[in-house]
Amino acid sequence: MSSIETIFAFDFGVKRIGVAIGNTMLRQAEPLKVIKAEDNASRFTDIQKLLDEWKPARLVVGLPMHPDGNEHEMTARARRFAHQLNGRFHLPVELVDERYSSAVISAKRGEVIDDRAAAIILQQYFDSL
Repeated sequence: MSSIETIFAFDFGVKRIGVAIGNTMLRQAEPLKVIKAEDNASRFTDIQKLLDEWKPARLVVGLPMHPDGNEHEMTARARRFAHQLNGRFHLPVELVDERYSSAVISAKRGEVIDDRAAAIILQQYFDSL
């Protein structure tokens, strides 16, 4: 990465998808939006609008795992989501282990934290560069 790139990260969920944004110059992730994922069509329409507005160069998707590193049902769903992003939008997509992204956020019961979880995922990506 020789130039400054805008990067999106996604915290994939069946009902909601958290979105965060950052760039390779500052390497600081910020929560952007929570998309209510009612169905695939509306989910990808909302994502397309964000991509058109911000024009990221790459995407990062959090990969949920069991604490011991084993995969589970949501791991496969997040991988499928990452493949769909790449196939639909033709942007590079990278997966980041998100085992504890939501656990480090202090939130009140019922509070929506998906965008903040996405920011933690993106920050982990930046920290690994």
